[in-house]
Amino acid sequence: MIASKYDVVVVGAGILGTFHAHALAKLGKKVAVFEKDSTPREATVRNFGQVVPSGFPNGRWHQYGRFSTELFKSIQAKKDIGIHSNGSLYIASDESEMQLLIELQAQFNATDYPSELLTKEQVLAHSSLLKGDYPVGGLFFKQEVSAESRRLIRSIHDFITETGNVTFFYETAVVETQETTSGVKVKLANGSAVECEKVLICNGRDFQFLYPEIFKQAPIEISKLQMLVSTPIATPLHGNILTGMTVRRYESFKGCPSYGQLDPKNAHPELAEKGIHILFKQRPDGSIVIGDSHVYADNSSGFDAGFEEEEYINQLIIQEAKRIIDAPVLHIAATWSGFYAQMKGHGEIFEHTIGSNIHIVTGIGGKGMTASAGYAHEHVQKLFF
Repeated sequence: MIASKYDVVVVGAGILGTFHAHALAKLGKKVAVFEKDSTPREATVRNFGQVVPSGFPNGRWHQYGRFSTELFKSIQAKKDIGIHSNGSLYIASDESEMQLLIELQAQFNATDYPSELLTKEQVLAHSSLLKGDYPVGGLFFKQEVSAESRRLIRSIHDFITETGNVTFFYETAVVETQETTSGVKVKLANGSAVECEKVLICNGRDFQFLYPEIFKQAPIEISKLQMLVSTPIATPLHGNILTGMTVRRYESFKGCPSYGQLDPKNAHPELAEKGIHILFKQRPDGSIVIGDSHVYADNSSGFDAGFEEEEYINQLIIQEAKRIIDAPVLHIAATWSGFYAQMKGHGEIFEHTIGSNIHIVTGIGGKGMTASAGYAHEHVQKLFF
C-alpha cells in the first residue's frame, strides 16, 4: 500500500534508480520507487550482461565500476541474483591490438587493478569454441563478472526490499512532480499523490512524461543496439569475451599510447560504421549472447532510432562471430534491441536539478550495468551531505 509520505521518491526502477534507492536505504531513508511497467523493460534488462570496469580508463567511471562489481559480489554471496564470477577476456586479433592490451595492463597495474596477459595458446585453452586462427593473445581480468540481466533487477529489488526502508511500486506511473514549501508533491497516474523531501527521476529514455521541454534542449541522444542469442551449445565459453573490434572501440584503449598505430587491415570499416563490435557471453543454459551494434538518434529526430530489427546488421554480427568461434552452423534462437540514453560527445551523464529538491539523472549510456551502483552511491552522498 502506498503511504502518504516518504523521505525520497525515486521515479524509475531500472538499474540507476534501483541503486539510488539502495544507497538511500543505507542512509536510513524511507524510499518509494515508482515503476510505470510491471517490471523494468528497457536497457536494464535488454543489455548484454557484462560488468567490465576494464572498459573504462583510470578515473571516476572505472572506480564506479570497481565499486559496483564488489557490491554485486557481496549481494550474490547473500542471495542468488544471477551474478557469475568468471572474469573478462579481451582477445587481440593482431599484433597492434595486442600492444594495446600490454599497455592497458601497465596502466591498470599502476592503480592495483590486476590482469593477466595470455599467449595465443592460453587464449585457445580458455575454450575449444575459439578458432585457432583468430587470437594473437589476450588479457584476462579474473575479478570481473557477468550478469543474467533478465532476472538480475527483480532479484535485487527483492534483496533491497528486505531492508524494510524501500518499497517498489510497479504499474505506477508518476505524471507530475511539484515543489512545495515543505518538499515535493508527487502525482500518480491513478489520481493519488504522495509527499516527500526529495525526488530522484531516473527515467532512462522516457522523455515524454516528466519535463519533456528539458530533454528537448539537452545534449542527449538515444543509442539502439541489436543483440542475438543462440540455441544452447554444450561447449563452455566462460565469462565475458571481448574481441578485436571491442579493443578498437572501448574508451580504456583509446587512451593507450599506441592507439593511433592500430593496423588498418583489421579495422573492418563497415562494422565500425554500424558500431558493431563482437562480444560473447554464455548463459547458464548454454546459449550464447552475441552482439552488438549501435545506431544513434537525437532530439532532432524525436529520439527515434527505429523499432525494426535490421537483418543485415544481424548477419554482419553473425558473420564476424563465425570468424572468432568455431560454430559453422549457428542457430539463432532470438534477437532483440536495447535502447539507452547517453550524452552526445564527451558528456558522461545527464544531471539536472529543478528547484532544490527535484533531481533528474539519466543518460548514463552503455555504462549502466557496470557503473550505476558506484555512481548512485556517490551521487546520494553529494545530495544529502
